[in-house]
Amino acid sequence: MQKIIFYAMILLCLFASKAIAQQTFEQRAKAIALRIESITKEEKDALKDEVEAVNKLLDSGDISLEEADKRKLELADVRAKNIETRVGMEEAKLTDLVREKVDGKLPAEGRRTAFSIYWDKDSPRRDTIRNDRSESRTTSQFVFAVGLNNVVTDGDLSSVEGSDYRVWGSHFYEWGVAFNTRLAKNHNLLHAKYGLSLMYNNLRPTDNRSFVVNGNKTTLETNPIHLKDSRFRNVYLVVPVHLELDFTKKRVTEKKTYFRSHESFRMGIGGYAGINVKSKQILRYEIDDHNVKERTKGDYNVNDFIYGLSAYVGYGEVSLYVKYDLSPIFRNNAVDQNNISMGIRFDLN
Repeated sequence: MQKIIFYAMILLCLFASKAIAQQTFEQRAKAIALRIESITKEEKDALKDEVEAVNKLLDSGDISLEEADKRKLELADVRAKNIETRVGMEEAKLTDLVREKVDGKLPAEGRRTAFSIYWDKDSPRRDTIRNDRSESRTTSQFVFAVGLNNVVTDGDLSSVEGSDYRVWGSHFYEWGVAFNTRLAKNHNLLHAKYGLSLMYNNLRPTDNRSFVVNGNKTTLETNPIHLKDSRFRNVYLVVPVHLELDFTKKRVTEKKTYFRSHESFRMGIGGYAGINVKSKQILRYEIDDHNVKERTKGDYNVNDFIYGLSAYVGYGEVSLYVKYDLSPIFRNNAVDQNNISMGIRFDLN
């Protein structure tokens, strides 16, 4: 009996792994996005319960106001670290997923499997869902973008070639939710695209350098320690707004006219504005045969607000994406440096 159970478990694992492998990029990306949302909600709810418990102790006189504030800050710090760690793991999965997509290791979107037939373009069930979605002039998408990140110095685009940062080592990520509103009631060309996104801009300095804060200025200086890795990351919460041209043809039947989106050539132009939520420098080096990873959060004189221009052009749910920060990275530096990013963008219905 034990052998039967053992072999049954092996078959179940094999079937599960095959089913996962057959899932499309869109399905797996959506699953990761849902996990990120769940992690954030779970940690925030836990923090809320913990803060309420501290408030009860304060009301009963068991602790002082100073002690209560101290405990709340400690609890908030723990939950913030939990979110960063757990979401970071999901972001790593998303990065691996994009790499699989680029390498062609994922099944095609239209492939009919037990898990993808629901979204197959030829599936009547998918057709019904798309028809239902087209009843509304506003739909929503999960947005994910990844690519290279660097800087433009004093507005000179040619300065990217001689940049102080590694070309292939510096990158950006962006993920969020977008709403797509068809502007004309009976025409499908013009759409307003808007939403909320998190942008991660990473820079890796060259020549064993790292950032040093000198009063109200931040400079790039040679580090006395031999660095295995030097990375500077800024995270922004932004509101992107684009005017999108979608050339997807409308579908006309005897009863209705359906307006679909993200099934043909698309292009968008617009911009974004938001706030800096975190700046961090990550240094990796070796001391006495011990690998050290040093994370330092701080202000680094980074601009609190960000705004810029962005555009994309592509087909279906995939497009080439470029964005440029009109606001300099640092507030008071003598030379302005602005982030510029280029990559691939996915708008997943």
